[in-house]
Amino acid sequence: MFKKIAPFSILPLVLAFVIPTQAAQLSGDARAAIPHDVQQLVVIDYRAMQNSPTAMSLRDRVMPPDLKQFDQALQKSGLNDNHDVDDLAFALFRPEGSSDSLSIVGIAQGQFSVDDILAKLKKQKVKATKLRSNIIYPMARTGMVLCFVDPSTMIFGDLTAVKHALNARDGMEQSLLTNGPMMDAMRSVDSEPLWSILDGKGTQTMMKQILGQAGSVADYESVRKRLVSSWYSMDFQHGVKFDLTIATGDSFAAATLSSLLNAAVAYRKLSGDDTEKAALSSTDISSSAGQLGIHFAASDSNFNNLLQSSLFQSMVR
Repeated sequence: MFKKIAPFSILPLVLAFVIPTQAAQLSGDARAAIPHDVQQLVVIDYRAMQNSPTAMSLRDRVMPPDLKQFDQALQKSGLNDNHDVDDLAFALFRPEGSSDSLSIVGIAQGQFSVDDILAKLKKQKVKATKLRSNIIYPMARTGMVLCFVDPSTMIFGDLTAVKHALNARDGMEQSLLTNGPMMDAMRSVDSEPLWSILDGKGTQTMMKQILGQAGSVADYESVRKRLVSSWYSMDFQHGVKFDLTIATGDSFAAATLSSLLNAAVAYRKLSGDDTEKAALSSTDISSSAGQLGIHFAASDSNFNNLLQSSLFQSMVR
């Protein structure tokens, strides 16, 4: 189903889940069910999102198609998503034995009425399959499946992706728990309400998107392969704050990326409108000790104006 998948774009995904400040952390079972070669992991406080009319309205505008499909499948699964789901994660990963293809698996955490959900599935006359001790159920009319690994953790997605996740959890394949760089990145952000971590390939793709035409210059090519990982988080408690950190192999690579980004911002300031110029003026880019940091902050009103700008529209396409 998801054979050709691009990494989640930063801005569309972040803006899809505008939420107040609460922590979105993954349990040990959830982390173990994420395959080792994860390119990007996104975790959100789903309950807080559901309770925010602004979040739901904005989500409908900018959520990427693949994630919309997952969200719709979740709602059709028999869960009362307003009450059952606390946290929701999406993992974009390379299946074991594959270096190029990408798959997505979703993980929902909450206090699920498992017996009621399974009764509804049986009423729909779905046929379950078994993988070792795991019972996998089709999600009606979605082409996806789900499996409860415990009463508070559900894995869902297409059958192949879910099997890889279950193999990772059961020790048949390597899991995220053995991926040192990604676990280190997670520890930097997993106390935030919305956060994401990316591996080297995911970071390269993200930077290409951010830099635009500047991403093809020789300076970027000289440091592209030195991008180790990255992580970002967003906070909407007092206005809007966005923090992105990119880990590089050395201080030279981080400084080069900082120069490229500052040059791209300076160019956009000359060509953008007043709203875009104000947003870019609220963006700080710096490098230190082999890491590149990007910080953005804006008031609610300025951020809402930015959503209408051509800069925002070009980034969410």
